[in-house]
Amino acid sequence: MPETRPATPSTTRHEDRVVQASQSPGAVTRLAASWRRSMLKHGLDPTRPPEPRRLTERELSERVERMDRFIAVARPQLDQLFQLVCPTGCNLLLTDAQGIVLEHRVSQGDAATFRGWGLWRGMDWSEEVQGTNGIGTCLAEGRQVTIHRDEHFYARNTGLSCMDAPIWGPDGGLIAALDVSSARADHTERLNALIAAQVAHSARAIEAAFFRVSFPGARIIAPQAEGVEDGTLLIAVDKDDLAIGANRAARRAFGLEKEGQLRPRPASDLLGRQDDATGFERAERAAVIRALARAEGNVSAAARALGVGRATLYRRMARLGIDENPGKLSRP
Repeated sequence: MPETRPATPSTTRHEDRVVQASQSPGAVTRLAASWRRSMLKHGLDPTRPPEPRRLTERELSERVERMDRFIAVARPQLDQLFQLVCPTGCNLLLTDAQGIVLEHRVSQGDAATFRGWGLWRGMDWSEEVQGTNGIGTCLAEGRQVTIHRDEHFYARNTGLSCMDAPIWGPDGGLIAALDVSSARADHTERLNALIAAQVAHSARAIEAAFFRVSFPGARIIAPQAEGVEDGTLLIAVDKDDLAIGANRAARRAFGLEKEGQLRPRPASDLLGRQDDATGFERAERAAVIRALARAEGNVSAAARALGVGRATLYRRMARLGIDENPGKLSRP
């Protein structure tokens, strides 16, 4: 648990600064808005920090069990990110959407330090408990944040620099936060920026991996959109070419449901492809070609597979410009 430190002039100055900024009608910066939210919405007092909240083992186990599939997908990325930031003396955390730490990575030499700060499995780092902090504020605002030292709400946390990115679920809802925290005195804002970029990259990788496993059997396509980084948008398409899933970025880009189950709709409608009789002809032609290929050019066998008569299939082949010779199946 973080130790309770006696009040010092610097501590008092920090508390006064938080109170003044929170009570000012001109609290327009995002940081001041978070401080204000901590005081007015959550009822926190920067001069009276509460005891840190830690879940019981049973409570933690229940949360981990609910998130086990997601955690399993995230672990390879957590391990990779830890290898990148470990030399800088950082602690890596994965929380659920309520700010409860479910997974952490820390070197053996740093373990006691970060455990003392409360950066450990089962700890509650929601904004409503800890005030402004990397994890809680990231989740409260649904955006990437860096909370550096005295930007924290409580003076006891001002020795930390925290870089966080949200992770959105396949239903478009907020599912987790990825955090890298440092308690090093020589940790600079420039280093914060470098780590923050890697945290954001890892968060998107986890998000994409979880999206893919959430739609087994579907094709996952990554359409391009102006002003959006390639590979950011993900859409799940079923065997009938219906879009049945979209990640948060795709939902925003295409004006789809913000959260929840996606209403199935033709993928061609989203991607700007033609969806008229010509589109149906293309689909029909592809089905006939596949049947002929499986039957090695045997029209009778292909017709049986398609559930139509041999004469009917010949008429379709003529209309669609398909030759029965397997070697010419790719001909338009």
